[in-house]
Amino acid sequence: MRILFIGFGNVAKEMSRIFIQRDLYPALNLESRVVGIFTGRHGGLEKKDGIDLKKVLDELKLNNRLTAAERELSSLTPLEAAKTLDYDVLVELSALSIEDRGEPAASHIKTALERGKSVASANKGPVSFRYRELKELAEKNGALYLFESAVMDGAPLFNFCSRCMKGATINGFSGILNGTTNFILSHMEKGGSLEEGIKMAQEAGIAEADPSMDVDGWDPSAKAAALANVLMGGNITPLDVERDGIRAVTPDMAQDAVKRGMRLKLLCRGWKDGNNVHASVRVEEVSRDDVFCLISHYGSAVRIESDLMHPNIIVQDCPDLLDTAYGVIEDLITIRDSLGLI
Repeated sequence: MRILFIGFGNVAKEMSRIFIQRDLYPALNLESRVVGIFTGRHGGLEKKDGIDLKKVLDELKLNNRLTAAERELSSLTPLEAAKTLDYDVLVELSALSIEDRGEPAASHIKTALERGKSVASANKGPVSFRYRELKELAEKNGALYLFESAVMDGAPLFNFCSRCMKGATINGFSGILNGTTNFILSHMEKGGSLEEGIKMAQEAGIAEADPSMDVDGWDPSAKAAALANVLMGGNITPLDVERDGIRAVTPDMAQDAVKRGMRLKLLCRGWKDGNNVHASVRVEEVSRDDVFCLISHYGSAVRIESDLMHPNIIVQDCPDLLDTAYGVIEDLITIRDSLGLI
């Protein structure tokens, strides 16, 4: 399987580490060759017979660049790479952009699918803004567009619903889908401030330097829109989600909830109103007998409601880069098995 990476941040680096250290994972059976790595900041590399991933990781760690030889850098842009290079699967891992409505990732994915190239992505932007268009394009051209790591860091949420709930209609969902805000709210229950919680989350590596995507609710809104579109047939974007963040929450509010046997959680919800699908992200109180009350620190959980089963709940305990990287790798295995790639 020939892979083109667009975006080579922490998830791509962890995937590369797994590929390099495959002996540590005896059940992992995936033969791959990375023929391109393209980034917005470091430029790009292309090599038909395969890029030396260890060399790239070492160079990034030591010198913050893809290669020591500037002449080895490709003249192509990421979009041109998606349009012209010879690869089997695009792994799209660029950053989420709400302001640009999922771009440039959506265009990278669209370009690959137009060529009949399958896509595995952890980017929630395209699936939350343009899922229906990209899904139809993939089906038209005999390709797959998979995104297991886009919502729960690789936990088998989309796979569970598609493979284990055949024939069931999903009528709603609810969940804790942002580990950073859950971590901060847990900290505030102990009397800590919002600012302290943000700083601790950043030091733990689970919050970005600019935490506004999490704290203001944009990241969970993108996830809620993705679930509404994929699981419930919606056609909404993160801009349509009824959204509140956690900036208005104080330590006193968090501690008062605990005293009353409750906890404050930033919950994502999706529901149907006739033929329309809606979603929201709000701080809510949950009681001690609710499974969401048990989710502390940067864990996540989602409850799936359908017409043929009582609610199913998926819980993920403090995921990290390994989980997210594996979700993309599992998508690659699915693409290989479905399309007969080697």
